[in-house]
Amino acid sequence: MNVQFKKGVLELCVLSLIARRDRYGYELVEEISKSIEIAEGTIYPLLRRLTKEGFCTTYLAESMEGPPRKYYRLTPEGHEVQQRLLREWEQFVQGVQNVVKGE
Repeated sequence: MNVQFKKGVLELCVLSLIARRDRYGYELVEEISKSIEIAEGTIYPLLRRLTKEGFCTTYLAESMEGPPRKYYRLTPEGHEVQQRLLREWEQFVQGVQNVVKGE
């Protein structure tokens, strides 16, 4: 898959997964990697930016498998952005389908 295209949808994927429940970074990598090939290093800069922009907050939680994990939770503004991006994505996909199918 084209790298630029992937970067464009990665934010929507991350926000959508966190919207369902709080997640930690590596968990996001594992979940997204089931459907889209990504490098682990692409998620963490995105998470830092989303936090800096106020779309996510973080907290530490103990882990039975090692050190505490940093979890990400969407803020109300983050939920709004996720919903806006989802609507834009759906419109984009529909437009591409119309062009591809000649409609």
